[in-house]
Amino acid sequence: MKGLDLSRAFFETYGKPMLKKEFPDLLPFIAAGLCGSGSECFGYDDPVSTDHDFEPGFCLFLPGEEIIDRKAAFQLERAYAKLPKEFEGYKRSVMQPVGGARHGVLRAAEFFTEKTGTPDGILSSGQWLHLPESALAEAVNGELFFDEYGLVSTIRKRLSYYPEEIRKKKLAGNLLLMAQAGQYNYLRCIRHGETAAAQMSVFEFVKSGISVIFLLNQTYQPYYKWSFHALRELPKLSLLAELFEYLISSDNEEGQAEEKYDVIEGIAADIIDELIEQELTKANCGDLEKHAYSVNDGIEDSNLRNLHILEGV
Repeated sequence: MKGLDLSRAFFETYGKPMLKKEFPDLLPFIAAGLCGSGSECFGYDDPVSTDHDFEPGFCLFLPGEEIIDRKAAFQLERAYAKLPKEFEGYKRSVMQPVGGARHGVLRAAEFFTEKTGTPDGILSSGQWLHLPESALAEAVNGELFFDEYGLVSTIRKRLSYYPEEIRKKKLAGNLLLMAQAGQYNYLRCIRHGETAAAQMSVFEFVKSGISVIFLLNQTYQPYYKWSFHALRELPKLSLLAELFEYLISSDNEEGQAEEKYDVIEGIAADIIDELIEQELTKANCGDLEKHAYSVNDGIEDSNLRNLHILEGV
């Protein structure tokens, strides 16, 4: 059973009835769901995932103390802790104070501050540029099962994806890194006899290329260990995952290196086609560097445009 399904079933079977019976006056202000850290919040969990931090549990997000005070929050924590210790064959972990790290009773403002540095999802351009993308992904992943008050839903909507100008800045930087690592430095390292440096160039190309594909899909990239899993599920350019895997898992002998360089150029061509399809570039060539600067030139905010092209990487 997937963790998200387990969480939803546990909430509907025990959590929601408990709230209706014991806290009817607070229920309209509470949001319930599962989001944040953990593969189950992305739907990426499998049998291996059950070896740690996997349990029937959910999050109860509370507004500020002016609406639900500390005493009421404490009562909610105690009620949550008393829910059945086992569900559908899975045991709940021992609760920590204030609901534990991933499940239980949480202040919405504290949850979003932990993920984004702000309690309400209102971010400056600098914050959008520099926040870890995986943290933003954790702020909006998973599912809300209940949110009549709408506070958490509103914040998640604000954070749902980068503003377009920020997306362009991040695209420009990652395209430039792809060009430098893959189209320029890879074969030069091979010719210098630096096969280890050549493979580092491949890693940089793949890392930046994956970032570009997520940006083109307007989807946050999760933590690196789930990046390939998520990449394969994207609607655009997901087939490149197999080529990326080939690049980072093959050696750099002379004949192999030429083949790998052809793959690099093929990936670049596919990405350029998508840039053109989305009208993000005016360049007309196969050089990713020129497309990087074209994307950056398309940023309307002059302050953002004039920042170093790698500012958002």
